[in-house]
Amino acid sequence: MGKKTRMTGARALIESLYAEKVDVMFGYPGGVLLPIYDELYDADIDHILVRHEQAAAHAADGYARATGKVGVCLATSGPGATNLVTGIANAYMDSVPMVAITGQVPRPLIGNDAFQEANITGITLPITKHNYLVTDVNDLPWIIKEAFHIASTGRQGPVLVDIPKDVTTDEIDFEYPEKVDLRGYKPVKTGHKMQIKRGAEAIIKARRPVIYIGGGIISSNASKELLELAETINAPVTTTLMAKGAFPDTHPLCVGMPGMHGTKYANFAIQESDLLIAIGVRFDDRVTGKVDSFAPNARIIHIDIDPAEISKNVRVDIPIVGNARSILKMLVEFISELNKSKSTTTQWMKKVEKWKQQYPLKYLMDKSLKPQYIVEQINELYPDSIIVTEVGQNQMWAAQYFKYTQPRTFISSGGLGTMGFGFPAAMGAKKGRPDKVVFDIAGDGSFQMNSQELATVVKNDIPVIVAILNNGFLGMVRQWQDLFFDKRYSFTSIDDSVDFVKLAEAYGAFGLRVTKPEEVGPALKEAVDSLRPTVIDFVVEREENVSPMVPAGAAINEILDLEA
Repeated sequence: MGKKTRMTGARALIESLYAEKVDVMFGYPGGVLLPIYDELYDADIDHILVRHEQAAAHAADGYARATGKVGVCLATSGPGATNLVTGIANAYMDSVPMVAITGQVPRPLIGNDAFQEANITGITLPITKHNYLVTDVNDLPWIIKEAFHIASTGRQGPVLVDIPKDVTTDEIDFEYPEKVDLRGYKPVKTGHKMQIKRGAEAIIKARRPVIYIGGGIISSNASKELLELAETINAPVTTTLMAKGAFPDTHPLCVGMPGMHGTKYANFAIQESDLLIAIGVRFDDRVTGKVDSFAPNARIIHIDIDPAEISKNVRVDIPIVGNARSILKMLVEFISELNKSKSTTTQWMKKVEKWKQQYPLKYLMDKSLKPQYIVEQINELYPDSIIVTEVGQNQMWAAQYFKYTQPRTFISSGGLGTMGFGFPAAMGAKKGRPDKVVFDIAGDGSFQMNSQELATVVKNDIPVIVAILNNGFLGMVRQWQDLFFDKRYSFTSIDDSVDFVKLAEAYGAFGLRVTKPEEVGPALKEAVDSLRPTVIDFVVEREENVSPMVPAGAAINEILDLEA
């Protein structure tokens, strides 16, 4: 590949990152990382110094989701590495491409309980696609090459590379490999032609089809192909939390989110369907509810790049393993050849439309400040923004009341449900998409888990806007206590905890407080126009509940009405 150059392992790491076109990374230094950080001092990589390693992982995650590139985070050995664990697990659950680089104690000390030693490859084994302990500096370039390849191909996910300090000071004749050939790792890209044809034939025969999509549509950049399929067969589309934006919420065929806090009409459609076309989903328990009662009359087509997901939670009739985009292209071609008539679903779509008219998402608007109204105002004023969320009620309201029309504009912790995710992920998203207005729709509980990153966004001039839906509770847990534990609010009230405006100002950010509906629009405009990192403390109705709601263990059409 050209002339080899003699350099240290630390330098070889930087050169490898250049080769992978890494332009930004999020990290925190420590003793065993000193050789690497010395190289970063002059490196042409935008290193963002976070204030907690967990934030580095979440920021890399948000960057990856917003851009489609691999996110990169860096932490020192021991506690630095273990502080990444939650963020790595989060990325693993949501299939986000990430490379986490950790420092390790020198090789002779490994296994001796040395200062700041932790077996991070052992700890992260269940929550990474793969991980490496680099024991020879000559292996470093190909390990980095493999790490990025594994993270970004097949079912995407995090890969960890653990580098002992003495490996970073050893010397190497550096040459970066041009390609990767991993025996045993050959992700299927194109689906089996006969299976796709079987799927097309089932779609032709269906009278009540429903398209049920997940994050795999976004990962495979298949939104255009999905739209073509939906319009070709004239079928309703339901989008999971991870698929928000993959199909426009404003499209007549969209029936919104399914499951526990999904729309009634999405759940009714699934339950009455005769064919469920599941694409890039894993039949999560929050979507299926009681599995035995899920889509009881439907045959199921499952398109997914990960064969391990097929029939894992719900038994499927027609499995198609491969890349969603290429499979959908072939599927539409087969359907067109078979002359699918839209008229076969006309009556079905009339019924679905009737449900949409009969059971809209709604809330009771009065003189108090309602969280749903705030989300609607953000949508009205800044419809093209990227929305990142924390976890809990704020997350569900952001999913329900903002109309997403483009992929990679909704970023949220799905599978792991990680409080504290939103703010650092918003920071990562803004670094990746500086042209976009980025909101973190937050809860007062979640925001406090990583509020120290206000220092990071101020120092690095990353103007994200945190919209705190401040109800003085750990809201979703309180809602369950309200409904199922006789309103015994055991340790969920946090109403006297902090003045968020003063907190923002203490870090040098802009702070605003809003208590009335008429103040919402002006505050949002003031925040965006300021071009500064901003925290808006929206003091909302304390005991507002997320509605609709399916109780745990119930079928998804057994829905509680809580909006009145």
